Amino acid sequence: MRVLLALGGNALARSDGRVRPEDQIDAAQVAMDAVADLLTRDVEVVLTHGNGPQVGNLLVKNELAAAVVPPVPLDWCGAQTQATLGLILMNALEHALTERGLSRPCATLVTRTLVDGDDPGFARPTKPIGRHLSDAEAAVLVERGETWEDRGAKGWRRVVASPEPREIIDAPAVTALVDAGFLVVANGGGGIPVVRDGSGLRGVEAVIDKDLGAALLARTVRADVLVVATDVPAAVLRYGTPEAEPVGRVTVGRLRELAAEGHFASGSMGPKVDAACRFVERGGQYSVITNLEHIVDGVAGEAGTVVVPNG
Repeated sequence: MRVLLALGGNALARSDGRVRPEDQIDAAQVAMDAVADLLTRDVEVVLTHGNGPQVGNLLVKNELAAAVVPPVPLDWCGAQTQATLGLILMNALEHALTERGLSRPCATLVTRTLVDGDDPGFARPTKPIGRHLSDAEAAVLVERGETWEDRGAKGWRRVVASPEPREIIDAPAVTALVDAGFLVVANGGGGIPVVRDGSGLRGVEAVIDKDLGAALLARTVRADVLVVATDVPAAVLRYGTPEAEPVGRVTVGRLRELAAEGHFASGSMGPKVDAACRFVERGGQYSVITNLEHIVDGVAGEAGTVVVPNG
């Protein structure tokens, strides 16, 4: 069985959101212990991950140094965090495997994802990233070409496009390594967004939804199962109310109906549900939404929200 395991960016941070280097290393070890448990069961794993907190750190550095050095473009931030988190994950996995008497070659690929230059998101950026700034601080960055919105009492916040992922440019390298027996970390943060123009590919100031990027990667590497790891055991109906109810095994059609009824927040569980549905709708055996503690059972289809084909 080949599994695409998508780790949320917060899975690589402390539970309180701190992302000091030592916090990320500790969190990666927890995640890779779960991956090592899968490998002991002869499950083939491909990894992807979020990078929101880590990109956020780089954006703070951009803001603090904007009057001294040019800010690093957002696609560069994505590339830096893909490489850094890949290093952390590979080190943690090697440690976890050694404890279990196993070994497995690993590789991290800095991965580009093609988006449409005419995607509607570029005309009206809406994806907020980074922290709030004062008028004066935001003005420095606006002068450098960034788009910021006045959010009232909280200050200004940067917004960027969140275009639909169309193709993973570096998929042939990912697939070749996976087929050669490597555990590959790829397409972090949904992939580095690039567009194609007359001279080739170029990076753009955008953020691809990491869960939709995971669904695309899963199809690209011919995964049997997509597992979206989050901080709750399953998707929940009526979340935060006394009538809250976890969703267990469910058909993709029924889950789409529940999403249309407004059960899953657009900024949190909604994209995960959408990604899980897309994977199954386009030929995947099943997809799972669960937390790291239930990964092994989730891969077996025995824990979490398990999304299966209709009929």
